[in-house]
Amino acid sequence: MEAKQYKAAIEAILFASGEPVELDRLAEAVEMEKNIIKAVADDLVEDYRKNAGGITIVKLDDAYQMCSTRDYASYVRRAMDLRRNTPLSQAAMEVLAIVAYNQPVTRSRIEQVRGVDCSAVMQGLMLKGLIEERGRLEMPGRPLLYGTTKHFLRCFSMESLEDLPDLPQSVEEKGEVDALPEYPAEPTLEDLIDKED
Repeated sequence: MEAKQYKAAIEAILFASGEPVELDRLAEAVEMEKNIIKAVADDLVEDYRKNAGGITIVKLDDAYQMCSTRDYASYVRRAMDLRRNTPLSQAAMEVLAIVAYNQPVTRSRIEQVRGVDCSAVMQGLMLKGLIEERGRLEMPGRPLLYGTTKHFLRCFSMESLEDLPDLPQSVEEKGEVDALPEYPAEPTLEDLIDKED
């Protein structure tokens, strides 16, 4: 196959999936080496970016996903009669920051940093697809571990966790997140619309 055909194959896979597709799966599907498929996929992402249409392909860590662009979220919402999502509360943003910077992390650790019960807030973040369970800690009681999702990366326009803003020096010295870092504006439906697509 030519490069154009590989691009078309990746495009078809992403469209049909509707979910992030790992690079390993793409390479296996088109029977090509991972580093070559990565170059082709990155080139396809750039093609969509230059096209500036209603569809884009986003890179999420080592996966790719086709989704609608933010510029047209209001039209998608009207066409699909979607309800506006409630923006994240200050408490949710704080929990999300603690998880993002300390993952994998237990609920008790999050509550220790915040000083209050976080079970309801964490449940809300899981329902929005921003955090997920990441196994259990090997200690008595085997508490659950939590981390952020690829949807979290997409909502905050990051390719990987390496794109997280640097913590203030005072927070780094304490070794924990007890203050909210500078994030982009709170996610709204425009940020979360792709999850509904």
